[in-house]
Amino acid sequence: MHSSAPAPPAAAAVTTSAVPSSPWRLARRELGRRTSVKISLAIVGLFLFMAAAAPLLSSLAGWSPDDFDKTAVDPYLGGTPIGPLGGISADHWLGVEPVTGRDLFARVVHGAQVSLFIALTATAIVVIAGTAAGIAAGYFGGRTDAILSRISDLAMSFPSLIFMIAMMSVAKDVNRIVLMTAVIGLFGWPGVARVVRGQTLSLRHREYVDAARVGGAGSWRILTRDVLPGVAGPVIAYTTLIIPGMIATEAALSYLGVGVRPPTPSWGQMIAESVSFYDTDPMYFVIPSACLFLTVLAFTLLGDALRDILDPRGSRT
Repeated sequence: MHSSAPAPPAAAAVTTSAVPSSPWRLARRELGRRTSVKISLAIVGLFLFMAAAAPLLSSLAGWSPDDFDKTAVDPYLGGTPIGPLGGISADHWLGVEPVTGRDLFARVVHGAQVSLFIALTATAIVVIAGTAAGIAAGYFGGRTDAILSRISDLAMSFPSLIFMIAMMSVAKDVNRIVLMTAVIGLFGWPGVARVVRGQTLSLRHREYVDAARVGGAGSWRILTRDVLPGVAGPVIAYTTLIIPGMIATEAALSYLGVGVRPPTPSWGQMIAESVSFYDTDPMYFVIPSACLFLTVLAFTLLGDALRDILDPRGSRT
């Protein structure tokens, strides 16, 4: 009688199935591989630190942005800074302004505070308003979509720069920083709204959204728990692309003389004032221009990288 050999005990096949990484973890990993992103983050972090610690940094330098140092300029040469490179010395780390002798380092760091505050606050207004309008238009559709789309078209049809100049010119006894932030933010939200609306239209009939709706979840819960996380990636990517435009807009308005007014420093205002001295003191023009250029470039490179990773379809359109 043939006895079949007992089957060997089945080894518990431990399948170590790798848990798929989340999109955010993949994004962080991909961003960490790019040298341009690392450099951009370092530059952005540097200027954000300068803006946040402006009073501390100017006190370490020994000058406030409004202190005059007449000993640092030559009154017989039209107020030209004494010393090489615009008066750079141990007392004035980036030199001084012509005629006034105000410390350029103190004014640059305080200008970073003003310029970045306006740009970041206006961007926050644009992103919040645009995301709310885009989600509402895409999810509810119908009359809500039609009304919000017409309002968006109306806002985009305005010649925004001319309107900003007119508004800032007629406003006299108001807080210029608050007004500029509100005016800049007023015209930026339609672009974000269109991006979010398109993403919401593709999400509102997904299985998990339909399941939440059948399960009795209200519109607010569906929008905040299911739709908003789905549009977060493109919104974050486009936010970093909006910030450079906001910084440039603030600088342009200040350059044209309708933005932040003296003695409050801003990079655009400093560039406008330095035009008269670029022959005799080029460093007065170069330093704020370099700060503005590096900040805009860093945010642009960072935004391009985030868009390529978080919203690849948007990078091809």
